[in-house]
Amino acid sequence: MNNIKTLKLKREAARRRAAGRLWVFSNELESVDTTIPPGTITSLLYPDGKPAGAGFFNPKSLISLRLLVQNTLVLPEDFVKDRLAAALRYRETLGMDRYGRICFGESDGLPGLVVDRYGDVVVAEILSAGMELLKDQVTAALTDLLRPRGICYKNTHQFRELEGLPSYEETAFGVMPEKVQIEENGLKYSIPMAGAQKTGWYFDQRENRLALEPFFKGRKVLDLHTYLGGFALTAARAGAESVWGVDSSEKAIEAAVENAALNGLQDKVVFRKEKAERVLEALEAGQLPETPDFILLDPPNIVRNKKHLPQALKMLSRMAGAAFKALPSGGYLAVSTCSHHISRGIFMETLSAAAARAGRKAVLAELRGQAKDHPILVSMPETEYLHFALLRVL
Repeated sequence: MNNIKTLKLKREAARRRAAGRLWVFSNELESVDTTIPPGTITSLLYPDGKPAGAGFFNPKSLISLRLLVQNTLVLPEDFVKDRLAAALRYRETLGMDRYGRICFGESDGLPGLVVDRYGDVVVAEILSAGMELLKDQVTAALTDLLRPRGICYKNTHQFRELEGLPSYEETAFGVMPEKVQIEENGLKYSIPMAGAQKTGWYFDQRENRLALEPFFKGRKVLDLHTYLGGFALTAARAGAESVWGVDSSEKAIEAAVENAALNGLQDKVVFRKEKAERVLEALEAGQLPETPDFILLDPPNIVRNKKHLPQALKMLSRMAGAAFKALPSGGYLAVSTCSHHISRGIFMETLSAAAARAGRKAVLAELRGQAKDHPILVSMPETEYLHFALLRVL
């Protein structure tokens, strides 16, 4: 491979790279060559001159190098298509080949590329400058492998700013419908393709929704941040006594109502536009017509970087504490967080402290993570981002 430039690791960073880490930060390099165009595939050497790998270099990003190969400077010619094909084969072994995530960035050897499949429609996100330069190759490979009706890039994630990339949406192949219909755990969902969160659906919570089914029966369920109604409709079908779904987005609530009707559950769940914090305040003040005995908290990710971590943890602690106070003895609280900056240990410490401040005891019934089509690299903690806890309140 003819690389434009070669970079070298600092001696103190060599052990981290040898342990399998796929990101190299700017302070781990002997020097950062700002003349290299962002996204250029560049070689990396250990301090002794041996090959450490090759990958996408971006002098504008804190993550200076995203490795594509390790301990070699040779990159296979058709690696984009080959790695997408391998990622697809893995999903097929899971039975998730039609609806779900078919590429999860570094975990599938394609740093900064996320691809979700909605039947014959594909939605992709590009989060790295290097993958942006290879977008045409990605489109060609997806077209050949999946024969989709349409491929759309939702390149609007805030992380693109950190790579110096613009925000945009683009239909790169075929035609994209306004909505698509998927099936998950025996329920049908109509997913908007325009103006939706992420790529349209949170496939990463698929297994967590299924795991909660036995706990919902006979419960009064309050689903905060319901989005398109995934947890709320799961609860309604599983035999909950009553279900309320709350979201601050009017469009999300309208879509959730549509999904309830799609599954014949329109008489078993009530959706309302409201802020989750306001509902919890009303619940603490005894202003709601009924008191739920099962609360779901799935707040959005507000941790753009480590600087925002304290603020996010305070929000999570405050909301969890309010839920702990409001729930009756024997009630359940399900809490999620979706940032790699929040480790599982920090997540559990935050919930433990929130329960203590609320004067409640809690038993951990389930501790879960992201669905299997979002694989976690054991050498790269950043690929584990979703933490999910089900707590029984005493």
